[in-house]
Amino acid sequence: MAVIAASMTSPRLRALCPVQRAARPSVPGFSLVVVTGITILAQLLTGTVCITNLSVTACIGYSRVGELAMGNEAAATIAQESFAQRLLAGSVKKSYDPVVDMDWDAPLDPDKLFLPAEVVSLYGTELWEAMTPQQRRELSRQELANVLSIGIWFENLLNRLLLRELLAGDPTTRHSHYTLTEMGDECRHMMMFGKLIDRIEARPYWPRRGGRLAIGVLPLFLRGSMTWVGALVGEEIFDALQRRTLDDPQLQPLVSRAMRIHVTEEARHIGFARDALARRVPTMSRAELAYTKLCVAVAAPLFVYLMTNRHMYTRAGLDGRAARRIAVQNPFAKRALGVGAANLGQFLDKQGLIGPVGKWVWRRRGLWA
Repeated sequence: MAVIAASMTSPRLRALCPVQRAARPSVPGFSLVVVTGITILAQLLTGTVCITNLSVTACIGYSRVGELAMGNEAAATIAQESFAQRLLAGSVKKSYDPVVDMDWDAPLDPDKLFLPAEVVSLYGTELWEAMTPQQRRELSRQELANVLSIGIWFENLLNRLLLRELLAGDPTTRHSHYTLTEMGDECRHMMMFGKLIDRIEARPYWPRRGGRLAIGVLPLFLRGSMTWVGALVGEEIFDALQRRTLDDPQLQPLVSRAMRIHVTEEARHIGFARDALARRVPTMSRAELAYTKLCVAVAAPLFVYLMTNRHMYTRAGLDGRAARRIAVQNPFAKRALGVGAANLGQFLDKQGLIGPVGKWVWRRRGLWA
């Protein structure tokens, strides 16, 4: 609390917002919001935070109360800085180095899966029922390698977007400092994913030439609000699926440990992206809003396409094209994705960033209930 109080009373911020010295505004529900904010702060400082829809909304809601009451741009700056400082404090309390915090020499269990059965894309299908336990294990290994490869591409892209944000930002702010902290987290995650692919004796999955070209030019189009929408689509769905499965008894212990490290740090990243996006929405032009809605709609089929890479089925000894067709239509896989995307969909809907077309596309791909 003292660290945050000190940052909030720095000379620069006092100059920006002299009305801090005024009496506390009378706002309905102010005490409840403050209590909620203190609770979340305590969780962040102790490393026990679980950033759900409710807690992030409460943090953002607290910021909005301050902005409305103080009525100027400086209040928004203070709220943003306060939120970033809380995330920085949480990072100090709870961060990992995968090189030393994972037992890379631990043996793999020959009977356990690399992903829980219910999140394997063919689970529940006739093809799945016809597979032997060893074939199912091999498919789960290949699907994990594919997911980890997607994670590496995505976090590489995200770091490039965050670097661009830093170029346009003030390097003395807590917001910039947390951006750098997140980039460090993502670098360690990429290394962890690469080491895990190697440890399970799989090969990474690389996009084809067209995919590599698309990844290379995406930063030209992901600007403003799309930086944060892209971050949330890439982080939240995986995060929700990992939370549901990391304690599954049929999962390899090494994979479970990697998931636990990832979700702990991604919780802060998700909160950071949600806060930034919620602040951006009120300032959007009609053109930016329409473009963002279009990109949100397109994200769903792209996500499903990446998750059902036909080459992983081929490596598992199946007919890749036929297995992919089955996986895309699999109601069990759609249900798992829908659960993973539920919180994100609700947040985007609340922000007005997913319209009727977007909901229709997401529903067809299993990402919208």
